[in-house]
Amino acid sequence: MAFDQDTVRRTAHLARIALPQTEIPAVAEQLERIMGLVEELRAIDTTGVPIMAHPLDLDQPLRPDTVGNHAQRELLMASAPAAEHGLFLVPKVIE
Repeated sequence: MAFDQDTVRRTAHLARIALPQTEIPAVAEQLERIMGLVEELRAIDTTGVPIMAHPLDLDQPLRPDTVGNHAQRELLMASAPAAEHGLFLVPKVIE
């Protein structure tokens, strides 16, 4: 894809990027190089390569999903400004 100065100007406007006139030629060249790299990647044969959700396909250790702090309810509720029946009371914000 060719990035002339008008294309760069229009793209910067659509992206709401303030791009000084002096930087437009350099940005056009950088975009050309980026698109060249994308074309090189598209040319790679990926037949038989499984799709991955993450580049590091490792087994991540997960902690067990267990309930904690269940015996400390009264201790935790003691610091609440207002509580009733084990629940925090908050001011009404919607009428």
